[in-house]
Amino acid sequence: MIQQEPNDSTEKKLFTALRLLIGLLLGAVAIFFLLVSVLFFGAPSLPTEEPAVVQKTYTKPDSNFTGLWIAPADWRMSQLSTEKQQLVKYGKELIAHTSTYLGPKGSVRHLSNGMNCQNCHLNAGTQPWGNNYFAVESTYPKFRERSGGIENKIKRVNDCFERSLNGKALDSTSREMQAIITYIEWLGTGVAPKTAPKGSGIFKLKLLSRAADPDKGKIVYEQKCQSCHQAQGEGVLAADGKSYSFPPLWGKNSYNTGAGLYRISNFAGYVKYNMPLGATYQNPQLSDEEAWDVAAFVNSMPRPTKDLSQDWPNLAGKPFDHPFGPYADSFSEKQHKYGPYQPIKAWKEKHKGLKVPHSKLAKL
Repeated sequence: MIQQEPNDSTEKKLFTALRLLIGLLLGAVAIFFLLVSVLFFGAPSLPTEEPAVVQKTYTKPDSNFTGLWIAPADWRMSQLSTEKQQLVKYGKELIAHTSTYLGPKGSVRHLSNGMNCQNCHLNAGTQPWGNNYFAVESTYPKFRERSGGIENKIKRVNDCFERSLNGKALDSTSREMQAIITYIEWLGTGVAPKTAPKGSGIFKLKLLSRAADPDKGKIVYEQKCQSCHQAQGEGVLAADGKSYSFPPLWGKNSYNTGAGLYRISNFAGYVKYNMPLGATYQNPQLSDEEAWDVAAFVNSMPRPTKDLSQDWPNLAGKPFDHPFGPYADSFSEKQHKYGPYQPIKAWKEKHKGLKVPHSKLAKL
C-alpha cells in the first residue's frame, strides 16, 4: 500500500487552531491572576490627568464646646401669665440697658456707675461661656464662701450692683428687682435643680505654668483691645451719655476690687472666648497666654476699691487667685494675684476642708 502524504492545507489549519487554543489558555490564566490580585490587593490606580484629591484630616470637635445649653425659645413665653411675661421683658431690658434706668442719669433711680449688667453678662446673660445666668435659678439659694452663709438670688443680684457696677443695692421689693429675678428664673427654665448646664458661667481656662505677665498683657491690650476700650481704659460713652457702648475696664467708672472679674482667672476665661469684639467660643482670637496676660494687665490698673473686710470668714475658702490677704496659706499676695497658681491649688487640695477663721471677723 502506498502511504498518502499529509495535506499542507490541513496541517496549517491544525497549527493555527493549536496557537489559538494556547493563546486562549494563556489569556484565561492572566485573567485568573488579575482577579486574584484585585481581590487581595485592590485595583491598580490608573494614570489620570485630573489632580489627586487630598483627603482632609478629620478633626474631632472639642467636647467642651458641643451640646451647650441655650436660652429658652421666645415662643415658650406664651406659657407664662401676662404679668410674668411683662416682668421677663422688663428684666431683660434692665439687664441690657441697666444705666438707662438705674445709672447716674437713670430714669428710675441713680444706683450704679453707668455700666450695664450686659457689659459683663453678654447678650443679656444668654451667651454661652459669656458669664450667663443659666445656672442661677437651679443653684440658688446656695452656700457661698465669700459671705460664709446661704445666699439667695436677691443677694446675688445686689452683689453685682455693689461690686461690678460699683453702686448701691437695689430695693429687694422694687419692681426692678422683681423683673430681674423673674428674667433670671426664665433663663433657667428646664435646668435640673442643683445642676449647672454645659456652657454656663465662665470657661475655666487651663492654668499657665508661669505667672501671668501684665507687661505682655499691655502689648495684647494695645493691639487687640484699645480700639474699643481706649488707651486709658475709659471705654466709649453711648450717644445718649447715659451708658457705655464699650465699657471702661479701669478707672473711676469701672468695676471695683470686689467684683468677680477682678480675679484674673475669671477675666482670662471671659476674654478668651468673648474678646476682642467678634470673638466667640467657636472662633476665639486670643491664645490662652494672651488671655491670661491681658487679664493681668487690666487688673493691675487703678480702679475703685471696696471694703472687703467682711468677706471670707473662713480664710481657707478664699479662691486660689484672690488678690488680697490674709490667707490660710503662706503664699504672697502677688502670687495669689498673678500666679503661678499650681502650688497654691496643690496646697488647697491637700488641706481641703480646712477651717481658718478670719481673726477680725472672729472678734465680732
